[in-house]
Amino acid sequence: MDAPIVIRLGQRARQRIATEGLQALDVAIVPAAAGGPKGLILHGIDKWLFGEWLPAAPRERRLIGASIGAWRMAASALADPVAAHKRLAHYYTHQTYPDKVDAAYVSRTVRALLDDVLDGHGGEALRHPLHRLAVITARGIGPLADTRGVRWREMAGFLLAAAGNAVSRARLAQAMERVVFHDARDDSAWLREQFDAFGTAFAALDETNLHAALVASGSIPLVLEAVTDIPGAPPGTYWDGGLIDYHLHLPYRRDPGLVLYPHFTDYIVPGWLDKSLPWRRVKDAALDNMVLVSPSPSFLARLPNGKMPDRADFQRYGQNHAARIRDWTFAIGESERMAETLARWAEKPDLKLASGF
Repeated sequence: MDAPIVIRLGQRARQRIATEGLQALDVAIVPAAAGGPKGLILHGIDKWLFGEWLPAAPRERRLIGASIGAWRMAASALADPVAAHKRLAHYYTHQTYPDKVDAAYVSRTVRALLDDVLDGHGGEALRHPLHRLAVITARGIGPLADTRGVRWREMAGFLLAAAGNAVSRARLAQAMERVVFHDARDDSAWLREQFDAFGTAFAALDETNLHAALVASGSIPLVLEAVTDIPGAPPGTYWDGGLIDYHLHLPYRRDPGLVLYPHFTDYIVPGWLDKSLPWRRVKDAALDNMVLVSPSPSFLARLPNGKMPDRADFQRYGQNHAARIRDWTFAIGESERMAETLARWAEKPDLKLASGF
């Protein structure tokens, strides 16, 4: 049977593993992509990674994510990460919506979902002895600086942003900036020197803004309401962090350690608006120290509908919530096979089974 995972290695990561093996102690950064329900396919790996493998080799690590990736990393930073990931998978899968729904309804549902996932333990993510959480959001500037919750303003602003992005990422940087909400014990120095066209602001996470930052990081334009004026952060309107950092193309090579990236696909594009632009796929030195793990095509082919869960399923299944929940639950269960295979590979890496970027 074909392997359920695909492994890609940057050149520096390959050299290090060839001489030293894959050591949990070498893992310095764990990124987590935006992507909504697609992140559920990494459930098995998340439980193994944060419940078994990494705790056996304690060291300070940066956990950085956008949208559902930020939620996954927040769950990973709680005192009982396995229980937190189980809550995330359960409550995310069981969210349901009526046939006609507005952004206010979706936002209320998402805020309640996050409450259920954190289960009153959100502060643990700020006090973890070793994990340093970072949550990526996108703050509107220019035409998106103040849409005042008016749908036509939002639509016009994002249409202009999308048109600009089709020309270049630098054009998108005229409509939004990255805001990183980071663990107060880690100044995120590796992100502070300019590395792309986007302005980047930083805000320390605390009890007053953690929930709002996590909601903002997953606030898809026109689907959810924007989050405004988050405590401790620059004033303004905040949206889904995946708009700028969909797959988190960040300057990882600035860290001497390894980047272990469980991902739902085997390539990286910078922003959400780039996902239909194959020429924007990244193959640069930023990935030199990365170990990227994703589901294989043969694994996905065996899932319901021949694919992982995605946001289009809400329309595909319509009001047949039971069928969607059944199929998503099956896919989440199958993700355990990915974790088992990765655990075996980590114990004895076979570099012949790993490709480059």
